Order: sequence, then C-alpha cells, then structure tokens
Amino acid sequence: MTSKIAITLICIWTFLGPLQVSGQEKRYNGDPDTSFETARNLAFNKQRKQAQDTLLSILTKYPDYHEIRSFLATTYSWDGEYKKARKEFTYILEKDSKDKNTWIAAIKNESWADMPFAALEMTTEALKKFPDDAEILYLKASALESTNNPIEALHTVQLILDKNPEDQKAKDYKVSLNKILSQNSIGINSTVDLYSDVFDPMQYHTLKYGRQTKYGSIIAKVNFNRRFKENGLQYEVDLYPKISKGFYAYVNVGLSNSFLFPDVRFGAELYKSLPKSFEVSLGFRTLKYSTTTTIYTGSIGWYYGNSYWSFRPYITPGGAGTSSSGTLTYRKYRSDADNYLGLALGIGFSPETNQFNFSGNEASILNLKSQKFNVGYYFTTSNKQNAWGTQFAITHQEIIFDPGNYFWIYSLNLSWEIRFK
Repeated sequence: MTSKIAITLICIWTFLGPLQVSGQEKRYNGDPDTSFETARNLAFNKQRKQAQDTLLSILTKYPDYHEIRSFLATTYSWDGEYKKARKEFTYILEKDSKDKNTWIAAIKNESWADMPFAALEMTTEALKKFPDDAEILYLKASALESTNNPIEALHTVQLILDKNPEDQKAKDYKVSLNKILSQNSIGINSTVDLYSDVFDPMQYHTLKYGRQTKYGSIIAKVNFNRRFKENGLQYEVDLYPKISKGFYAYVNVGLSNSFLFPDVRFGAELYKSLPKSFEVSLGFRTLKYSTTTTIYTGSIGWYYGNSYWSFRPYITPGGAGTSSSGTLTYRKYRSDADNYLGLALGIGFSPETNQFNFSGNEASILNLKSQKFNVGYYFTTSNKQNAWGTQFAITHQEIIFDPGNYFWIYSLNLSWEIRFK
C-alpha cells in the first residue's frame, strides 16, 4: 500500500514539476523601468499586444507599480476593452485614490464605453478629492451633456471659466453647448438665376423658422418666386423625426395657389446609418399640378475623416418612359458640420429642384439634357450664433422649345441664419 502511494506521488510530481518550473520561468526578472519604457514604445508603435504582455509580466513581480497598471488599463481603453480597463483602474483607485491622472483616465474609459452615468458618478467622487479641478470639471460637463443635461453642462463649464476666463478648451465647449441649447433659428435664403439667352433673370427667396425638439427638428418656410415677370408664394413644412439611434426620417409638405409652384408637393424619406461611416436613404417626392409627377430618390453617403461624399439619383417614371438624373456631392468640413467647403456635380433634369409647371409637357421637360456644377462655402461666427453661406453654380441646359440647343444659367445664392434659445 505504501509503495502504491509512493508511486502515485512520484507520478504527480513528475507531471506538476515541469509546470511549476514553467510558471517560475514566466515570472518577471528585470528592470521594471526599462521594460516599462520598452512597452510604451511598443504601444505607441501599434504593437499593443506585445506591450500589454510586457506590462502584465512586470506586474507579476510589481503588482502595485500603479503607473504601469494605469498605462496597461489605458491601452485596454484604446482597444475598446473597457471592462478590462475598468478592472485595472478600480484596483489602483482602491489602493491609492489620490492620483488625479488615474481618475481622469478611468472617467474617460467610462465615457468611451458609452457609460455616461458611470462617468458622471466618478467625476462627482473625483471632485471631492480635487475640488474645482478644471480637467475633471470638463469631464463632468461632457458626461452631463451625454446624459441629456446640456444646461447643467453649461453651468459646469462656467465654473472653469470663472476661475480661468482664458481657458480656450472651456471657451470652445461653452460655444458648442450654447449652440445645442439654441433650439430656435430664423433664416433667409436668396438665389438669383441669370440666363445667357431666352429668359429674364429669375429670383427665389425663402424665409424660414426652425426648432429643435427631442423628437427631431421642424422647419416652416415661406418661398417667394419671381419668374416670367410673375410672383408666387409657396408654404412648406419640413420634418426630421428621430425614430431610433442612427435611424431618422424626412417628411415634407408644401402648398401654393400660384402656377409658379405645384399646387401640392409632398415627400418622405428614411435615413439609416451603417457601419464604416456609411449612410443610406430611400424615399420619394410628389408634385401635383394639373397632373401629378412622382420622383423616386435615395442617397448613399460616406464620412471619411473631415470629408463627406454623397450620391443622390432621381428616377421619374412617365408615360413616355423613365427619366433619370443624379448629383455627386463632396464636402470638406472644418471645425464642425456648419463650417465646410462644398462641391457638387449634377447630370440630368430633376423636377424636384426645378419645380416648373409641366402643363402636360412632362415627357419633353423631364428628358431635357442638363449638366450642373456648383461650389459653396459655409461658415459661422465665433459664437456659432450666426451661420452664413454662399454658393455659385453654372448650369448648361437644353432649351425646352428648341431641342439640341442650350443656354447657360449662372446662379448666385446667399444664406443667413441666426440661432437663439
């Protein structure tokens, strides 16, 4: 019996011995500062996994080297492994809650993990240890904004500016929050078309009022048109209801009693955000004169850094066949979505953007050959309260009553909008 036990113990030792030696071999044995510097270089050169392995190895021998553990947690945040990062930050803060940098990194991790309420709770705790600290107050304001409380966010940013009026980061954020809180806007848009032949100059003017709501935005417009030495008015409403995250709609209704506009126009479109910064939409527009014309449209857009590309086709079925047109748009954004340079190239005639009274001539009008190019520049004042825009376009279009011959249209557009609470 004793010999059997001895043999069993020898077998167990034979099996576990190499594992034990192997485990011992994995224990860190080196200069932690030198290895930390190596790990940092690896992390900043996109060799994150190797860096994390090195940091974990150091921590087997120096578990309370908090700077190393904090950097490890930060690399997890960069990789989107927020739970792993949270575990490491929690370990450090339980041991040492007086390290401001760890608090800041831990709060950012919660924000990046789309956990704004957790981030807000952490800022409250951090401010007990670092009262009125500008960096933590800024993170608190950001968390308040993310929890749909921009008013409190604005008050928090003001605390930073009360102590340091020249804090540029806080000043810029205050402007951004004021823009969010400016839920009302009034704007004017004016366009003049100059023709190289046939027609006298034509004018288009719009007065609009917009309001942002938690359900989406609503814009009421009065359009004035002077063409063929006649004046006309159109009343329009645009709605952009939010359906869910990354999914919203566009709804439009317009009425007029002038032959310069359709008697009724209405349309709808659904927009959906996709992975890789793409967005697609699908919808229609209907124009009712003595006859009714329906245009089917959609779009595919792509955001790439500060650039945006979009293509929108228009398909119009008719008794004489189906006509089509399309527009390719490019925007180069600057500080935000209201500041950009825009270019567009269009081919084909679109009855949505050219609301002519067809009077039974749909086939001849819809099949007009046309090419258009425009360039626009849009910008805001420093406080984001006023938004300005200017656009110049050149169109080469076939003459409706003289097929095969063309005229040039030179268009100048100016716009202005003021936003207020």
